[in-house]
Amino acid sequence: MAETTDNQPTTGKAPDQNQREVLLKQIGADIDRLVTFSNRGLWALSLFMLVSMLAWSGFPLLPLPDTVTASLGDPPPPHIISLVLLLYTFSAIILSLSRMMAGIEHKSSFCHVGYLTGFFLFYHFAKALDDNYWAVFGAGITILSVESYRIWSYCKETLARKHEQLEYVKKNGHMPMEE
Repeated sequence: MAETTDNQPTTGKAPDQNQREVLLKQIGADIDRLVTFSNRGLWALSLFMLVSMLAWSGFPLLPLPDTVTASLGDPPPPHIISLVLLLYTFSAIILSLSRMMAGIEHKSSFCHVGYLTGFFLFYHFAKALDDNYWAVFGAGITILSVESYRIWSYCKETLARKHEQLEYVKKNGHMPMEE
């Protein structure tokens, strides 16, 4: 009976068959992960919509702004919050577009929801949310739409390569040569 390198008996399959099965499982797992990852941007956009609805209703679950400012101090003035929101929006879009051009897999969409929630909260505690709701909402939809498209585009390209690898392994039993 044949033995493997760790002195365990083989299952009677040829080494090429074992390698083929391992490669097929690895590629299948990568495909499953990419399919799941491709929805990440939509999940972040959905979470942002939920936070936006809470902000629209004035954050009914939070204490009143006067209670919070009494314990934490005054929030920044609304024009400073607006300036930082503008800077953040352009920075986030440029960063997302540069990641898209470089083809980088980066899982940053949920942190954008956190930052945008922070802007809603700052405006809420500064008692300026009514005047600035649509600015945060518009910035959030723009940032998260670009981010969602970046993630979807990355997954689409990578999935196409993985499906090509899968077909190659099925035919030849080994991975194609890297270019």
